[in-house]
Amino acid sequence: MEQRYHVAGSGPVCVAHSGGPGIGWDYLRMPDLERSLTMVYIEPVGTGDSGRLPDPHDYTVATYTRFLHGVVEHLGLPKVTLLGHSHGGFVAQRYALDHPGRLAALVLYDTSPVTDEPFWSAAVAAMEQFVKDHVGDHPEVAGYVDALTTPLDRLDDEGTTAVLRTMMPAYLFDYWGREEEFAPARRSLRMYAAPNRGQGPPFDVRALLPAITVPALVLAGRQDFICGPRWARLLHESLPAAELSILEHTGHLAHIERPGQFSASVLAFLRAHSVLGGPA
Repeated sequence: MEQRYHVAGSGPVCVAHSGGPGIGWDYLRMPDLERSLTMVYIEPVGTGDSGRLPDPHDYTVATYTRFLHGVVEHLGLPKVTLLGHSHGGFVAQRYALDHPGRLAALVLYDTSPVTDEPFWSAAVAAMEQFVKDHVGDHPEVAGYVDALTTPLDRLDDEGTTAVLRTMMPAYLFDYWGREEEFAPARRSLRMYAAPNRGQGPPFDVRALLPAITVPALVLAGRQDFICGPRWARLLHESLPAAELSILEHTGHLAHIERPGQFSASVLAFLRAHSVLGGPA
């Protein structure tokens, strides 16, 4: 099975795992971090030019963790920094539990240690509030709650991509105020259907988090409707060596919306823990 990855930048290696499941890797490109780090972007199985699993039910956090470890082993480095965004943060947490000796540092970006019924209920409620706040000026958001709750496992690649692009403004703090800037990113988003057919157990590592003792940075956008401060604080409170950074005036995609603020937080954390040279 082929697992693709993409390398950009220079400096200590940071492996980045994108979200989804099933979202194309390139939305996670972080040029500001590439100035100080060698970013290794995973192209998860089931997406892009990576291989496809014979059984789509096998797209689970355990599977993604296994393929991630294959890349880390392939790189041949004693330790790497691992950054996981959203669903990629689930993979990063599982990797830190399974392979703690391979990590110099961990960055958990807009993610959660659990995706139970309260998690999804909170996401739907936050989306309902988003619709109320914006439907007057942007009538098209009236369908966002339906889009969020669409069973993606019943769609094809074009259908899942259409759902993702439809909802993209909700993932930002001020999409319409900067629409000219963000519209190309919206048009380039791609989502693959098969990974949404995975049938692993519900994700919940809350009881296991105290075992992750590697230095960890927990990042969340203040206005992230799905993996915001509530879930970031839960991670921060449970991880023994974690720092918390709540980024202002941004949603689920701070590296796109507030790249300077985002990269400054990550780089300061890595310098403080001697992963990156320079003043702490």
